[in-house]
Amino acid sequence: MSQGETPVAISLQGVSYNYKAYNDDGTVGSVVGVKDVTLSIEEGDFVALVGHNGCGKSTLAKLLNGLLLPASGSVTVYGMDTSQKENIFEIRKNVGMVFQNPDNQMVASIVEEDVAFGPENLGVPQPEIVERVQSALQQVDMLQYAKNSPHKLSGGQKQRIAIAGALAIRPKALVLDESTAMLDPQGRKEVLEVAHRLNREGMTVILITHFMEEVLDCNKVVVMSGGSVVKTGAPMEIFADSKLLAEVGLQPPRTVLLAQKLYEYGFDVDANCVDARQLGGRLCQLLRKI
Repeated sequence: MSQGETPVAISLQGVSYNYKAYNDDGTVGSVVGVKDVTLSIEEGDFVALVGHNGCGKSTLAKLLNGLLLPASGSVTVYGMDTSQKENIFEIRKNVGMVFQNPDNQMVASIVEEDVAFGPENLGVPQPEIVERVQSALQQVDMLQYAKNSPHKLSGGQKQRIAIAGALAIRPKALVLDESTAMLDPQGRKEVLEVAHRLNREGMTVILITHFMEEVLDCNKVVVMSGGSVVKTGAPMEIFADSKLLAEVGLQPPRTVLLAQKLYEYGFDVDANCVDARQLGGRLCQLLRKI
């Protein structure tokens, strides 16, 4: 690595993974999970993986910390190959995972006990567990709920507790696998605010989502289709490629779509605008001139 170059957190080289599937005649076949994926995620990145259902996003997420192992190719996490069994424990300490359904991630009847589950299984000394739990709950702004039952919290609060559980392991990277899919708009907002704050503090974040509005503030977007990566780029680079988005069944965020349509109809607006307030302000300026 040359001086000034950002270190690579996670690297995938030619990675493929297939699921077993039974044919109608009883023979065993396979279904493509991911196919020949090469991808580099640098430390401090906020990466969004997007694509329609079944495109391979969640399979790729599970390959990032060794929950799945590639059939071919290699996955390297902070210099450790996931195919080496002796690396798996350390890899999972470095890459925290938060999944779609917050209720499926709860393992205890008290919030602080739930957050403590990970470090307890790592053999962390009790005094340090207490410190880690408090720190993790503070990071997701849920310390005031430490003594509550997680099952009585809102969906967004539950997901923030799940994130705290991952943070208590002290990972370098956090994978959010459709973690906002089952939440209402307020819950989605809460989880995304936490994710972006963690990223600003230096954590690498990988967000798997089908909500295109959620990728606006990411620095890199990875578009998947049919198990393969079809394009990687900055958000506006992806949104400007209307042909690609149509092919993979995605639409730009509503703000971007509106800006593009207004521009096409001759309005003097920035076709690449991603900020709803900025676009609204520009429209107000134009209306005053009428």
